Amino acid sequence: MSDGGGIFSSRFVPRPDGVVDAAGLPAGFRAAGVHCGLKPTGAPDLGVLLADAGGTVGAARFCDSGVLAAPVLVTQRSDAAALCAVVVNSGNANAATGEAGIGEAERVQAAAARALGVDARRVAVASTGVIGVLLPGQRIVDALRGAVAALAGDGADFAAAIRTTDVLDKHADLAVTLPSGEVRLSVQCKGAGMISPRFATMLCFVQTDAALEPGCADALLGAAVRASFDRASVDGQLSTNDTVVLLASGASGVRVAPGSADVERLREVLEALLRALAVRMVADGEGARRIGRVLVRGGEGDAGARVARAVADSPLVKTALYGGDPNWGRVAQAIGAALPGTAPLAFEIAIEGIVVARAGAAAPFDAAALAAAVDRDEVLYEIGLPGGDAGAAGAEMFFSDLGYGYVKVNAEYTT
Repeated sequence: MSDGGGIFSSRFVPRPDGVVDAAGLPAGFRAAGVHCGLKPTGAPDLGVLLADAGGTVGAARFCDSGVLAAPVLVTQRSDAAALCAVVVNSGNANAATGEAGIGEAERVQAAAARALGVDARRVAVASTGVIGVLLPGQRIVDALRGAVAALAGDGADFAAAIRTTDVLDKHADLAVTLPSGEVRLSVQCKGAGMISPRFATMLCFVQTDAALEPGCADALLGAAVRASFDRASVDGQLSTNDTVVLLASGASGVRVAPGSADVERLREVLEALLRALAVRMVADGEGARRIGRVLVRGGEGDAGARVARAVADSPLVKTALYGGDPNWGRVAQAIGAALPGTAPLAFEIAIEGIVVARAGAAAPFDAAALAAAVDRDEVLYEIGLPGGDAGAAGAEMFFSDLGYGYVKVNAEYTT
């Protein structure tokens, strides 16, 4: 993946028309990132984000793990529509820590609310790092005064503070032209491993100075998450801490009304932005060399989605992708595993436009051309299933390969 296009560096997600890079956070927002002692390296590990506008509107989404981290549980009890601030740490997930962990998350939330001068129910808390270790919340409390004093109109330090094993940068500041005027969007995101297609292992914070109604903000975020993070897989492992928060300050004065051309345009851009981040997380998959996109058309019911997830999560497909191995049989086995009891299944497979299987059997193809096609940074797999609407958009997943680097990072994660 080239970084030439910034956050929109993948051919899988082109930059929308009328979207340009900007400098700093949207109007009405300030952020900071400082070191509070959770990371032994001295790197930033505490981020604080604040919307100064009194009428700020929020929305949030979380993972669906049965082992939800304490900060997720605490933030879920807050008033999502009224959120105006975020306090987030890296270096400790505060997950599987029981009532004590919830107490620490609540202590951080209350201390941040006091320091920022807002109601605690308007503060989202988030954590990322090692599971099963109680968060030493007092370290965060002690560092909050300095973090609040450092609040400024730039999100770079905040973005750095939320990273764990990330290598690629995942933050952007954009200007977007809507029919009613220009608004700004900023995003800070992290995620590189423990990424599952049932959301993604990540934290993501989006800010805009557009004026949104609560229901509109919630609908925009929900649609964008379904089209992006729900479709990303590095290793098929579901995290305990996934959190996405959208804050709209309204400071631009541009009102984005439900059902308007403005909201449709903003939906398009927000969806593209989060899709670009999802692809970037996959490209940053721990030790990843290549990424794949699988698109499945046809199939009855949820067959397409099941096949797309099976291909994206298959270690056989992923290791073949890592090695640039044109072994399309790996894809065929994943299709069969997703749809047991349907044999004989008349599927079709094309890799980078080269048809390798048709009607459930091998098709003649140029082996040299196929080998060259899979020896690139991004590889497209297209699958056709019998039945359903073959002309529909289809089910889609973005996924990373699986190689030696992933094993090394995760074998040594806590040591």
